Amino acid sequence: MSEATRQLSPEQVADAVAALRKQLASAGVSDTQRVDCSGETVEQGLAKLVLGLIELLRRLMERQAIRRMDGGSLSEQQIEEMGNALMKLEQKLHEMAGQFGLRPEDLNLDLGPLGRLLE
Repeated sequence: MSEATRQLSPEQVADAVAALRKQLASAGVSDTQRVDCSGETVEQGLAKLVLGLIELLRRLMERQAIRRMDGGSLSEQQIEEMGNALMKLEQKLHEMAGQFGLRPEDLNLDLGPLGRLLE
């Protein structure tokens, strides 16, 4: 039997998981938050991941808009339109999070050694 087709016992799997956790702990990686993908909460877990990434992109767009404003490359009308669009996007994001029972702080995903997704 090849290594790829070998069956592992539950004890072997538990030992392997314990060894991996020990390696992660020695590398300074704490137990990370996980997206819950059980049958009952798969929609909420997926929504948390997707909305967290959208929030990251929204914040990046906001920072870029501020840089462009400070650089003087936007007209007053463009600043107004961009501000309104970013506010509507934030409002819609919070509305969608609420539909899945998520709070704004739930969108801040833990990326392990990279830290939190959002500041």
